[in-house]
Amino acid sequence: MIQRSLTLFGGLFVLILLVGWVMGLPFTSSRLVEAAAYALIALGLNIQWGYGGLFNFGIMGFLMVGGAAVTFISFPVNPAFWAGEGPAMLGKALLAFAVGALIVLAARKSDRIGISGKWKTALTVIAWFVGYCLYRSQIDPAAAYIESAAGGGWVGGLGGHPVLGWIFGGILAAGIAYIVGKICLGLRTDYLAIATIGISEIIRALIKNMDWLTRGTLTVSPIPWPTPLPQAFQADGMDGYSALLSARAGYLLLAIIVLALVMWLISRAYAGPWGRMMRAIRDNHIAATSMGKNVTARQLEIFVFGSVLMGIGGAMLVSFVQIFDPSSYQPINHTFLIWVMVIVGGAGNNWGALFGAILLWLIWVISEPLSKAVFDFVSSWSTQFGWGAIPEIEARSAQMRVFVLGLVITIALRFAPRGLIPEVVKREG
Repeated sequence: MIQRSLTLFGGLFVLILLVGWVMGLPFTSSRLVEAAAYALIALGLNIQWGYGGLFNFGIMGFLMVGGAAVTFISFPVNPAFWAGEGPAMLGKALLAFAVGALIVLAARKSDRIGISGKWKTALTVIAWFVGYCLYRSQIDPAAAYIESAAGGGWVGGLGGHPVLGWIFGGILAAGIAYIVGKICLGLRTDYLAIATIGISEIIRALIKNMDWLTRGTLTVSPIPWPTPLPQAFQADGMDGYSALLSARAGYLLLAIIVLALVMWLISRAYAGPWGRMMRAIRDNHIAATSMGKNVTARQLEIFVFGSVLMGIGGAMLVSFVQIFDPSSYQPINHTFLIWVMVIVGGAGNNWGALFGAILLWLIWVISEPLSKAVFDFVSSWSTQFGWGAIPEIEARSAQMRVFVLGLVITIALRFAPRGLIPEVVKREG
């Protein structure tokens, strides 16, 4: 297995060199930065699915949360918002939310004072209604004011370092994953997948429509980099090409450091008692329960941990492209593609998830220009024979990415059903 892994990674290295030679270093360096972020996201899914057997199809929602978090933390401060009544109105809305949450919590604990059964259910429903009305009575006027010219148009950012935004993205994703997990992890596997899809769409709808906080479909840019931009290197006397490569190399180095640290931490954890417990729960949760393991708590733990990596990876992507556009998130790019990375690479194996993420991302991004080159060649050849040119080559080339992705996963599952670098469990005794 080690020899197979080394061979595959060697082939991947050759592919990277080939892409760099054909497409150029600026293109390749950008794709590698993105591949590192996607590898982090794939590792998060590998923790949830490969370690715990949890079907999470809400990946896109956690990526959006990470992107919104780094935007809020790192984007420059909006003075117009802080100079107006917006902060005070938002404070009242947050206070109303807290009061509403306390009302709901009190209703849920009403059995302690003798209220139970259908009366407790009715009281909880009423508490939710009261809390919702109380919150909306404050947030609606606050949002309307902030989105006006007097309120600054939107909240803006805090002007912090982007790495703090990455950390906040992971924390925010963890909080949402905890709530989602408490609600959904008791569901059967297929229902869990459906529930996470729905929650992901809810998150996307909220972020797209919260113009006062995220600017919605108006987008936010430019989002600062955690490393020096090309302009900083140009100011030191570098030419444009060298400045661009130096800047992207710095970002790539930081992404690799984060990825290596995560790989080391989860590999150490999975190789120890915690990993053995997770494998036992994944393979036979009934037997694990009979041995005294709290299966629900451990599944919640692993769901939250994986979501943290998704939030950080989503924040890294937004920082790199320097624009937060909620409309750009699509399930094919930000959920299905991640699943293909883990399945093709090898679920339950960190190196497999890493390999699958880099390989599939490179295939995804080069399939369009490669298809365009093939279509252009065939079109010019067919024109010479009087058969006419191929219409709409640009659109057809973009669609070929999905075809190539499907072809790759079909071939991989045919010849390596457990993934190119499958999980290897060492048996004791």
